[in-house]
Order: sequence, then C-alpha cells, then structure tokens
Amino acid sequence: MTEQQPASPAPDLWTTVDALWRWLEQNQPVSGREGLLLRMLKLSEEVGEVAEAVIGATGQNPRKGRSHTWDDVQAELCDVVITALVALRTLTPEPRGVLEGHVGRVAGRSLGGGGPEGAGA
Repeated sequence: MTEQQPASPAPDLWTTVDALWRWLEQNQPVSGREGLLLRMLKLSEEVGEVAEAVIGATGQNPRKGRSHTWDDVQAELCDVVITALVALRTLTPEPRGVLEGHVGRVAGRSLGGGGPEGAGA
C-alpha cells in the first residue's frame, strides 16, 4: 500500500493570471503597441485550437478521423479562458474587478435580476 501525498491547494486564479502576465511581460520578444496587439491576437489562435479540437472530436475531417477527444476540447477552452484573462490583465491592473463588473452587467441583461437568485447587478 502506498502512502498518498496530501493534495496541494489549487493556485489562486488571479494570482496565477498576474504571474503569467509578469512572465510574459519579462519575456516578450516584441513590446509596445505591436506586442499588445500580438497578445490580443493570441486569443484568436487559441479559439482556432478549440475549433480544431471540436473537428477532431467529431471526426469531421475524413483524412484525420477522430484525432481529439472532448477532454482535449475542454483543455483548449481552458487555454482560451487563461489567454483572455492574461490579455485583460495586460489592459488593466484590476482584471478581477473589470470581469466581475462585466459579468454583473451581462447577468443583469440576460437573467433580468443580475444573477440566478434575481439579485440586482
């Protein structure tokens, strides 16, 4: 019988986003306006990878067949979310507040009361 290691706590989302942003800022080969635009374009690349994974999971390319799984699609969607959050962090030092405010406005429009419980946004 092997002894199980205690699970390490999941990293805080916003701490991780900020760390990824700092890492990219320190290691970007292109900076300034062009670097900013390239960071935003990275999001399109990641969305394309979602499309590729969906096509692969459904076997829509007869030449490749089923080249991906739905787990691959989930992973690619996570990459889209991470990339979007890092892009948002690039534009503002307060991405959490910007996102929460926007989610509240979308919920208010879509759910009528700001959320599933009907609270105002």
